[in-house]
Amino acid sequence: MPNYRRNRIPGGTYFFTVNLLERRLTPLTDYIDSLRDAVRRVRAKRPFHIDAWAVMPEHLHCIWTLPDGDTDYSARWREIKKAFVKSLPATENLSPARHAKGERGIWQRRFWEHTIRDDRDYAAHMDYVHYNPVKHGLVSRVGVWPHSSFHRLVENGIYTADWSADTSVEMEFGERAD
Repeated sequence: MPNYRRNRIPGGTYFFTVNLLERRLTPLTDYIDSLRDAVRRVRAKRPFHIDAWAVMPEHLHCIWTLPDGDTDYSARWREIKKAFVKSLPATENLSPARHAKGERGIWQRRFWEHTIRDDRDYAAHMDYVHYNPVKHGLVSRVGVWPHSSFHRLVENGIYTADWSADTSVEMEFGERAD
């Protein structure tokens, strides 16, 4: 098995982008309760703090902080992906390679990870996560998108209900994170 170059900081905070294999499908939002349940079950076994999360129809962005001494976000993603897939009806077309490996054709095999470096980096990624539904044209205002931690953060006084990212979100990230 390949050893991908991942930055692992015990108890670190990480930004993730996780994509579906078929970007035209929408099971993440169609089965949002199944995804939430998969995350809940994995967190019960292998805790982590959800700093931010936004689920679009075919991909998601999130920021997690792991417990002190823990670096194993890959196992958590593997378990979340597996639990979510098991909850879905098996209707996808499989490539011969995926069929031979007993895989479902739901997720891309890998994910994109970025270790949060400092407070400025954290704030920029928080804004990026929450602005993403607007960026993709799913809604015109951040607060309208239902599948986001934005609402919890408004309740906790982190964002205002009418918050909207300024152009610095686009300038800093461009198209790299999707």
